[in-house]
Amino acid sequence: MQKVKKLPQRQCVGCRVMKEKRSLLRVVRTPDGAIAADRTGKLSGRGAYLCPDSACLAKARKSRALERALETQIPEAVYEALEAQLAQEA
Repeated sequence: MQKVKKLPQRQCVGCRVMKEKRSLLRVVRTPDGAIAADRTGKLSGRGAYLCPDSACLAKARKSRALERALETQIPEAVYEALEAQLAQEA
């Protein structure tokens, strides 16, 4: 009997749906306080996960869920950079 490997699940802070970790975009607050998108999932720091969808980013922005998850204020420039990256990947 072969053992089935469980895939790690994470919750999107925008739509609050559990999805596979690999299908989500990790946003990380690094130890020096910078906020960046982490496609590899290996940057050190506090992370939060978002669907690669501008609608989920808009929900997270409106409800300030990303700010609560990362425990810091997020400047508008960071939201705009995340939105541009999501548009580029789509």
